[in-house]
Amino acid sequence: MSRAFVNEDQAAAQADQPVERRISDQPNYVTANGLHQLQQRVAQLNAVRSELQAQGDRADKQRLADTERDLRYFSARVQSAQVVPAATSQGKVQIGSRVRFVDEHDQEQVVQLVGEDEADAGRGMINWGSPLGRALLGAGPGDEVVWRRPVGDQVIEVVEIG
Repeated sequence: MSRAFVNEDQAAAQADQPVERRISDQPNYVTANGLHQLQQRVAQLNAVRSELQAQGDRADKQRLADTERDLRYFSARVQSAQVVPAATSQGKVQIGSRVRFVDEHDQEQVVQLVGEDEADAGRGMINWGSPLGRALLGAGPGDEVVWRRPVGDQVIEVVEIG
């Protein structure tokens, strides 16, 4: 076999390997619920991996590789998690706080600041390190803060912290 065929075989094998998930550089602050969600995800992935490994040669190799990649990512996130105390202040936005604010057009929104892996904008769960999260963090009721957005800065006013 020529050397060219060996390199092609290696390239094909490498192409099947999933790209590692990027781990954020920001501190991994999580709420207690966020840590619980991460731990559940690791347990689910371990179960899927065990099931696939039990299938032996019949197992979907790509699904197994993807599962192992995700397992490495979520295991690392659990290991680096720094659980923040429950947000109790109604005078200052903290990670875990539920915040009601209005924008320049008197449009009201309610969000909760959470850890990166717990964030789900559709449910109003906002990453504390996002532009909106950073704008709100540390603000109090009545404070106006600048939300730096890609489409342009917007002044918002914190109405209530719960």
